Amino acid sequence: MSAAHIVGIVAAVAIAALAIWKRKKLGFEKTAVLLLVAVGLVVWASGLLSLLPNPEKVIEDIAKTLGPWTYALVGVMAFLETGAFVGLIAPGEFTVIIGGVVAGQGEISIVALIGLAWLCCVLGDTASFFIGKRLGRAFLVKHGPKVRIDEDTLKRVESYFDRHGGKTVLIGRFIGLVRAVAPFVAGSSGMRYRQFLPFSVLGTGLWATTFSLLGFFFYRSFEKVANVAGQVTLVFGTLVAIIVGGVWAYRRLREEEQRRAFMAWLDKQGRKPLLRPVAAVVRPVWRRVIVPVSRVLAPQLRFLWKRITPGGLGIELTTALAVSAVGSYTFALTTVDVVDPGYKGATRFDNRVIDMVDNLRNDVGVDVAKIVTQLGNPSVVFPLVAIGIVLLAWRRRPYELFVLLTGTLLVYAGVHITKAAVDRPRPAGSLVDAAGSSFPSGHAAYATIYVALGVIAARVLPNLMSQAVLVVGTVVTAAVVGASRVYLGAHYYSDVLAGWALGAFVFATCAIVALVVSYVRQNGREAPPAPQQREPAAEHG
Repeated sequence: MSAAHIVGIVAAVAIAALAIWKRKKLGFEKTAVLLLVAVGLVVWASGLLSLLPNPEKVIEDIAKTLGPWTYALVGVMAFLETGAFVGLIAPGEFTVIIGGVVAGQGEISIVALIGLAWLCCVLGDTASFFIGKRLGRAFLVKHGPKVRIDEDTLKRVESYFDRHGGKTVLIGRFIGLVRAVAPFVAGSSGMRYRQFLPFSVLGTGLWATTFSLLGFFFYRSFEKVANVAGQVTLVFGTLVAIIVGGVWAYRRLREEEQRRAFMAWLDKQGRKPLLRPVAAVVRPVWRRVIVPVSRVLAPQLRFLWKRITPGGLGIELTTALAVSAVGSYTFALTTVDVVDPGYKGATRFDNRVIDMVDNLRNDVGVDVAKIVTQLGNPSVVFPLVAIGIVLLAWRRRPYELFVLLTGTLLVYAGVHITKAAVDRPRPAGSLVDAAGSSFPSGHAAYATIYVALGVIAARVLPNLMSQAVLVVGTVVTAAVVGASRVYLGAHYYSDVLAGWALGAFVFATCAIVALVVSYVRQNGREAPPAPQQREPAAEHG
């Protein structure tokens, strides 16, 4: 037995003795916690933990045995981490890293793995959010006092999530305990799902991509990459704590009275014998270097922080970022599948969709689909774009005009450039005239213009219900147009999916640019008012 183990046993005995001796004063809860700590120290000192299998090794062996079934393992664990609070017991990044390791060994696709982990994380967050919303405030009010959450604390939590809930969901995805409970707290605190979802999509996308690629690039040494992941998580959590502490200190010290009290406390500490040498060095550095530099940099840092803070420009920017991320990923994933040498024509999923459509196809459906599919024809869509551009110019809405015009041109160029690059043959037996490359579907891509028109129009409609109906209606239109191309045999399903993804990515990216430029220009025009000069009082003779 090592010296550390002996110290651990001695500490356990001391803690247990203290807990029993002071049990009446400490109360049941604190006594139980101290006894559990003592038991934990005894178990550690006894060496029993070394007899347990390494959980990381167990996961690695399971993944290697599963092979392609690793997808299921990663997906289930990614969902359960927040959907069933498993993250409170076992951090989910190790399972995702394992998936990356298996992908690096060539057993599964890294692109598909990232997409699956991303989707399952979002679903897990959503499940946890609605569990919190269902149990909600009543659950916390009833059981909160057991963990010292009273009514005042609950109100502060709700107020915090009103102001910073989105940032907490996004940044907390990379902090173990926060990741496991943040969606539940967001739901129970009354945060709206439409505000929660974009941050969840962004956070889970970054998280799934980071740890999947970490395992993929360092697949030859799982132990090494696991240690790196742990260190990265620890460093990130430490940085977040430092930033949060810095923001809290900045807000407290903005008031002159608070600053004087803080400086008085520092002076008092500096007069203590042990800290006197430190104070002798810190004081001149603080007064001659840190304070002057902070005064110069503070405005620039404040401006930069507001530009890069997630959601700082509102839920519109966060939603656009989420749509752009999902669209770009989906387009890349579909393109990789289509250009795979193993798929000369249809992919596996394309063949499944073809079989399903063959069973559903009938004469009436074909006639309806031939009418619906014309809504994605450039001869129908582009005149609507021209009308929209004229109306936006007349109403002097330059940013919406930029999104519509630039997005339409980029979608048109993206469709034709990709068609020429991929040059995929059309499906056999098309029920409408269709020529040229099949990938991506131009009709599906152009149908996303309806969504852009709907969102732009919704920005000027005063009634919330009419906004929702308009946006949902245009999304349904885009979906139906794309589905009609598959139903008529003019495109594979992957062609249509790529068209939707391309349009979503382009218009969301244009919206991001417009929102940021509009915000920066608006703040640039808001100069502080000039101080008024007091006129001298008139002299009375």
